[in-house]
Amino acid sequence: MSLHPIRDRYEGITKRTLLSAITVLLEREYKILGSRKIIQMLADDIEDLVRECSPPQSSVGIGEIVFRTTKDDGQRQSYGKKAEDYASITVTLPLITSEDVERRIYYKKGDRNSNYEHREARDIETMVRLLKSAKKQGGLLNGAELSVLMNRSLSTIRKYLDAYQKKTGEILPLKGYVLDQGSLPTHKGIIINLYEQGISPADIVLKTSHSQSAVDRYIKQYDQIKKLLRRGLDEPAIKEITGRSIKVVKEYVTLYYDLNPTKKRKN
Repeated sequence: MSLHPIRDRYEGITKRTLLSAITVLLEREYKILGSRKIIQMLADDIEDLVRECSPPQSSVGIGEIVFRTTKDDGQRQSYGKKAEDYASITVTLPLITSEDVERRIYYKKGDRNSNYEHREARDIETMVRLLKSAKKQGGLLNGAELSVLMNRSLSTIRKYLDAYQKKTGEILPLKGYVLDQGSLPTHKGIIINLYEQGISPADIVLKTSHSQSAVDRYIKQYDQIKKLLRRGLDEPAIKEITGRSIKVVKEYVTLYYDLNPTKKRKN
């Protein structure tokens, strides 16, 4: 008697996998016909995506949350581009730490642990932790995501971002900042300010969470406009020569005179 029928019976147990289920689904339900190898490659990719989006519980610590966000892969923001069109990545974020819990338990005598100052300090600390953790794992959170994760309004998140930046001079790795979403003179100004202080572009990258290409682009634009200003050209002329919008030109011109107060601005 051949052993093959017996082997076939038992081997079927190990073949009832997610991969085989996806393969059957593609063939039978979606009627994808063609090379079996192509179908298996599609099934492999789907299985990898499921694994990425649903990490095992053993890898998620107490107080951590699994979250899907924008991938930090050098992609540029584009108006009209939908959120789902950006590459995404699954990250594990430290929403609550043991220090957070301890801080709720112990506090200075006579100092209410729930007052406004304590709450804002805790929130900003949490916000910084979430943003930096996502960036370290290759992800970029935006303001709306922070709002949901922290249960705070968008206006409160903006206030926290401004407060942290003013206090530390550091630009946090928010999606809008890193992808240059919109025209934000705050981070542009900090980058040029650091550059005028003689800090190298490589160190500016570390301080601002921007890519090297973004920092180099800002510096190149600033240097070009600065040279034209020193030659006595006005803003409309600089706009025509550089091809930049008048708004961008005005931002750099303002930065130049703010950072060089001894230079007299022409009317």
